[in-house]
Amino acid sequence: MSNVENCIIIGSGPAGWSAAIYAARANLKPLLFEGAMTEDNRINGRYPMGQLAQTTEVENYAGFPSGKLKEFLESAISEDRKYMLPPVEEHPHAVTGPELMELMRQQATNFGTRVITDDVTSVDFSGQPLKLHTSENGCFETHTVILATGASANYLGLPSETKYKNRGVSACAVCDGALPRFRNKPLVVVGGGDSAVEEASYLTKYASKVYMILRRGEMRASKIMQDRALSNPKIDLVKFSVVEEVLGNESDDRVGVTGIRLKNVEDGSTRDIEASGLFLAIGHTPNTKFLGGQVETHASGYIRWTQPYRTLTSVPGVFAAGDVADDYYRQAITSAGTGCMAALDAERYLGAAGIH
Repeated sequence: MSNVENCIIIGSGPAGWSAAIYAARANLKPLLFEGAMTEDNRINGRYPMGQLAQTTEVENYAGFPSGKLKEFLESAISEDRKYMLPPVEEHPHAVTGPELMELMRQQATNFGTRVITDDVTSVDFSGQPLKLHTSENGCFETHTVILATGASANYLGLPSETKYKNRGVSACAVCDGALPRFRNKPLVVVGGGDSAVEEASYLTKYASKVYMILRRGEMRASKIMQDRALSNPKIDLVKFSVVEEVLGNESDDRVGVTGIRLKNVEDGSTRDIEASGLFLAIGHTPNTKFLGGQVETHASGYIRWTQPYRTLTSVPGVFAAGDVADDYYRQAITSAGTGCMAALDAERYLGAAGIH
């Protein structure tokens, strides 16, 4: 059993790195698979370092107020990882998603976390030790696993949508809605469910107007959420319509999205509306396919915690943290919190089993 790991963490977003920091400081000698930048992963919206690696400024992660971060980042991040950072601005700014993830990664490795840039493609959780099969590095055995693979936001699949991601196209109003590019500007939300109403309502704090684009003639949201949308003077429902193209300024990233081309699904007509942002609220897909159904999930596909306020799953020794088990909050700081919880749960599991 000498080759069996104490703890393997799958995923490299806030949940994964937080779990790694706690597990490493507990002398579990964790091994973390951060994923690989493969074509399949890019197509399906899965990237190493999680969704934050695809965002710009992060203004709502505690402990990182706007400031001159250049010297701190240059001194904190190891030389061999600096190529991963975006150009560090001289002027005061909030930490960006890639910067925050690199800082978390560095903190985890400082305490001894081992990192492999590879994907776990399948698992065997039928008994101890737990087995993980990877794309390029063979099979690994471990006493505990922390699943922190996150969830991928669903997009429309338009080339123009991809072109303007992080330049006006977003899948998280709470994350991005307060950015200067969206303030006092018309914005567009796609979706008609409860989440879409929540996104639209949140954006009205900053936008001059919010258009909700509905493919059908009515919302799918609950009655109370429909009433909230209908009673908000800043929300304008656009029915029987779909987004055909995202319009924008290709030469100036500071401008980005300038409008949305809509197509009427009844008569096929199109029209352009002015907007500085497009927010997708058409759901998320938890990254659990590689588990092969061996861990119990909710009907929505998110991993089910078997005890309240604990990260235990249906498989002993397997814990879940972050967006792969959270279909409600989906914030970096809540993911980090559950990553801490999962590491503590794994440490106690190993202690109770007399393994560590």
